[in-house]
Amino acid sequence: MTPTTPTTPTTSTPLLTDANGTVPTGGRRRFLTAGAVVVGAAASAQLWLPASARAAEPPLPEGVFSLGVASGDPLPDGVVLWTRLAPDPLHGGGMPDRTVTVHWEIAEDERLRTAVRRGATQARPEYGHSVHVDVRGLRAGRTYWYRFRAGGRLSPTGRTRTAPPRTASGGSLRIALASCQNWQHGWFTPYADMRAQDPDVVLFVGDYLYESSPSVTAPRRHEGTGEPYGLAQYRNRYAQYRGDPHLAAMHASAPFVVTFDDHEVDNDYAGGIPQDPDKQPHDAFAARLAAAYQAYYEHMPVRVSAVPNGPHIRMYRRLEFGRLARLNVLDTRQYRSDQATGQEGAKNPALTMLGAAQKRWLLDGLRSSPARWNLVASQIMMAETDLLVGEGKRWFYDAWDGYQAERNAFMREFKATRNPVVLTGDRHLTMVSDLKEDYDDPGSAVVGAEFVGTSISSNGDQDQSAFRKEWDPRIPDNPHWKLLDAHRGYHLFDVRRDGIDARVRVVDTVLKPKSAARTLATLRVDAGRPGVRVV
Repeated sequence: MTPTTPTTPTTSTPLLTDANGTVPTGGRRRFLTAGAVVVGAAASAQLWLPASARAAEPPLPEGVFSLGVASGDPLPDGVVLWTRLAPDPLHGGGMPDRTVTVHWEIAEDERLRTAVRRGATQARPEYGHSVHVDVRGLRAGRTYWYRFRAGGRLSPTGRTRTAPPRTASGGSLRIALASCQNWQHGWFTPYADMRAQDPDVVLFVGDYLYESSPSVTAPRRHEGTGEPYGLAQYRNRYAQYRGDPHLAAMHASAPFVVTFDDHEVDNDYAGGIPQDPDKQPHDAFAARLAAAYQAYYEHMPVRVSAVPNGPHIRMYRRLEFGRLARLNVLDTRQYRSDQATGQEGAKNPALTMLGAAQKRWLLDGLRSSPARWNLVASQIMMAETDLLVGEGKRWFYDAWDGYQAERNAFMREFKATRNPVVLTGDRHLTMVSDLKEDYDDPGSAVVGAEFVGTSISSNGDQDQSAFRKEWDPRIPDNPHWKLLDAHRGYHLFDVRRDGIDARVRVVDTVLKPKSAARTLATLRVDAGRPGVRVV
């Protein structure tokens, strides 16, 4: 049965102006202090609603905004605002089984003295009392602050930013690339440093949570008693992850652009095929997909266009940051063929990673792009990884190496694309590479660059000497690799017309809630010159 739309149409007031008829403006701060994230939560609980409306609100329990606030998918004139009402987050949410009116407002000052938009929407029990407000009518390239109110309770205040004007060709864009945050492998400490770097947008490319069972030996233990299979179980797992204070603060500080990989559902699944088909029959896995996708939607700052239809969800999409950058966000799980089991299978031209419709969409977007930089968010690594030292080759078949015909077709397309750069996750490693037209020919043209971001916490504090012993011997067989490392952290990109300056930011440990951070390496991609170099 197709789910109903999760929210009723949002009502809002028009832009408010000052005495001169202009919208109030505010300078952008380079970072947001911890106090500013929750400013006014107690003192301002009765703001902006008339007394009659406040009196009509059935009261809600304390902690109803325990999962915080978030924003996402910025446009030049709008952004998605998110929250989920959950006073008892790890036990189903704890909300009454009724629809609740949620009021929201957004302003250009951090104390929200003068709202530029405000309105009301509905948090419905069939969607976990989640809220997705698609605010429009905002000004391009501006910083905004927002909050929600429901049942006499006020949410923390969040900060967000709209995309530049559609025709803007200059300026800069700061992107933070994150992926793979396993609760049981450590704290999400890299987000504290990311927040201090004040990105314009955070690109999260998969494994927002992990479906693994609780481990008694882990630094932090998953909730529940086993893997999640049903909607209530996935909701509880997301609520646990949302409770990480570093992740919550980052969500409240900048808009996210998200997509999922495998662990949001089941390790290494492909389309409707689970990792272990003998243990998960088709109908059971379809039900698991439906539950996982709905819980994903309920907890992510995405538009209602992503409302799942049973075991299907539309996540691939395109975002524009003026004429500076076009961001193509892929879905490399839902439409792919089952993984190959050998080298011949990996070269089978019938295998697809994206499916026919998404492939056409990406090709059209690359060919028609007016942007200076064409960015592709891919959950899994596109450049070759030859695992076999010496003669011959061996690949990871779950990555693009297992779908080589389609990957190689994109490499040929990249040759005619203006400044293509792929931003990736999955590996729990920093792997920065040149993209090659033909990986069987070492002399073939370089057609782009790929940054595989390391994990936020997955793999924990990795044994660096063991990593180097395993991976360094493979470097001669992969001459397109430019940087290889196994620390936890994220990548930070400053995108300008003349080039992209990238920093690999790492932390000393994720086994403690706090850690020092540093720049491990600085890299550069020059406009008009395919490939990447270490500075």
